[in-house]
Amino acid sequence: MNYSYPFDVSWSKEEIVNVVQFFTLVEKAYEQGIDRDILLAGYRKFKQVVPSKSEEKKYFAEFERDSGYSGYHTVKKAKESQSSVIKMK
Repeated sequence: MNYSYPFDVSWSKEEIVNVVQFFTLVEKAYEQGIDRDILLAGYRKFKQVVPSKSEEKKYFAEFERDSGYSGYHTVKKAKESQSSVIKMK
């Protein structure tokens, strides 16, 4: 891993942890697969920190640019899937 996670320095320690944990779940979805419910719970915590769609897009774009992993496509697949495990390609 040669990238950092996007966050805002004005966030509290707990908020930073929640955002970083969510991006870690996205990584896991690409690298080995992740339980759908765990991913969606992480996304809900992320949304408590980043409620606005425009901010979400900004952080997702920054993460995808640096890592190659799409938060948007991962969450979309988890919301639409009936499968209990989400595995991204």
